[in-house]
Formats: sequence, structure tokens, C-alpha cells
Amino acid sequence: MTRRTTRLYRSVPMIALGGAIALGSFAAIAQDKFPNKTIQIVIHSKYGGGTDTTARMMMIRSRRTLGVDMRVVAKRGGSGAKAHSYAMGKAKDGYTVLALTQSHLYTIARGKSPLTIDDVVGVARAMDDPTFITVSAKSSYKSLADLVNASKDKALNWGVAQVGGTEHIGLAQFAKAAGIKFKVIPFGSGAQMIQALMSGAIDATLPNVSEAGSQVQDGTFRALVVMAEKRLKGYPDVPSTYELGYKVKTSTTRGYWVLKGTPQDRIEVLSKGMVKAMKHEVFANYLKSAGLTVEDSVAGYKVWDKQIKEEYAKAVAALTDLGLIK
Repeated sequence: MTRRTTRLYRSVPMIALGGAIALGSFAAIAQDKFPNKTIQIVIHSKYGGGTDTTARMMMIRSRRTLGVDMRVVAKRGGSGAKAHSYAMGKAKDGYTVLALTQSHLYTIARGKSPLTIDDVVGVARAMDDPTFITVSAKSSYKSLADLVNASKDKALNWGVAQVGGTEHIGLAQFAKAAGIKFKVIPFGSGAQMIQALMSGAIDATLPNVSEAGSQVQDGTFRALVVMAEKRLKGYPDVPSTYELGYKVKTSTTRGYWVLKGTPQDRIEVLSKGMVKAMKHEVFANYLKSAGLTVEDSVAGYKVWDKQIKEEYAKAVAALTDLGLIK
């Protein structure tokens, strides 16, 4: 064996060692990359419901934009409280993301959650579903002014889904701004609330665009106003509350959040990936089927986190006025 061959054989272990070091470094880099494993989307309601459906529609493209699998986990109970407790037992690493609706905020506001509002950090908004004030097409109230004037003399019957829910809080805020009396009749769901208006059992109600858009379009219901800052593109003839001088807006929102302590760079990665996915035509068509648009619904973490805190503050004030928070 020549001296050169001997040197070659001695160099082989060093080459192998170098390769091993390179592979180890690559594995370490891959391990540090976020995300690199399945992300859980935690919902507080049943599988097949609106929150679940919205999450699954979001996930169709988010799996691509984020590059990992995603799965829905339902933790039902306590109007979000069980989902909050579940999240508290998980690492604050961005792999446990919760779906949020207003019911989470009401649960926190009423002290029925292990969390405070400061523990909530918004990631991305998926849906902003404004509220109409509607009456039957047969009603004698032709405008919001007619309804307000009638409500100054007596309390009309207003349908809501639940006492202390989104419609009830929106109504309380509007009644305070307009100086009117009202009586709430809870029906347990938005669908039953709509049926009650159709049957003439109530004078008015506050459905979302997704709940009553078809009845407004076909003339079954008369939308007197949309509780928003501006008119909706799909309903150009319906004035907004702000336009009529009432600085009150109400909508049902769905979005995603993580617990405080989750690294900011991971929040930004999640937000960017989800927003990109929800601007795709797949999710856009889902929103369109409910009478909503990507432009008015989808938003990143800065807009969404600010809205969550504002919605919470309004909920606390309204629930206090209603005597539901002592």
C-alpha cells in the first residue's frame, strides 16, 4: 500500500464524520423551523357546526401556505371555558390555535373562564358577519325612524337567540344610543329567531347577513339598517347605523387566537399563512355563499387583536348595563 493510499483511507472516517455533522445540522435547522408538525385548531362547539365548518374551510389552503397538517379538536362546554382550560395545558408554541366567537368574550367577561382578556392574542380573522335590524315586510315600520319613534312610547318585542348573547348586547347598545325601550324574547337559536319574525310573533329582530340575507333579498324581511360603519356592497339600499347617526356596530365574528406568551414571530407566521389561505377563491366562495366578502371579513393579527379587545370592552359595558355582570 502506497503512502498516498494510506492517507486516502485515513481521510474516509473524517469525510463520514463531516457528513454526519452536516446531516445533524440540517436536522437541527428543520427542527427549529416553524411550523414543522400538526397544528390543532380547538373549537368550543360541536363538529359540523358553523365554527367547525369555518375552521375546516380555512384549513383547506392553510395546510399549503403553512406547509403542515392541521386538525380540528372539539372541547365543548362552558361556552368556551373548556376550550380555554384545554389550551392552558398546552405549550405556548403556536401549535395550539383556538377558534374564537363572541361567546368566548362573554364567558371571560362574566368570570366563567380561567383566562382573562389579556391572555388572548389574535392571530387572524376569518369572518365578520354584520347584523341587520329587520322587521317583516308586512310591518307598518317602513324605516328605522318609524321603529325608533314607536319604541319611545312602548317596549316592542325583539327576538334574540340568547339572553346576554350577541343580538341582545347589540340591541342594548342601540337602545341606549337611540333612547328607546325594548323587551327581549330569547328563542335559543338564530334560526328560531328568524322563524318567529316570519310568523309575526315578534316586532323586530337582529339577524346576521348570513342568517337573513336571502329573506331580505326576496322581500320577506325589510332590513331597516345594518349595524356597521358603512353600507354593505351586497345591500346598497340598506343604510348603516353610523350613517344614520348611531355610533353602534354589531357583528358576529369568527377568527383564531393563541395564548399570551406564544412567540411573536410564530404568531406572525400563522397570521400570514392563514390570511393568504383565506384570500384564496376556495374560502372566498365560502364567504360569498353567506353573503360576505373577503375584503370585509379576512384580516391579520393587528386588526383582529385590536377588534377582539374592543369587542370585549363593549361586551363588558353592555352586560353590566343589563345586570348580567355585577
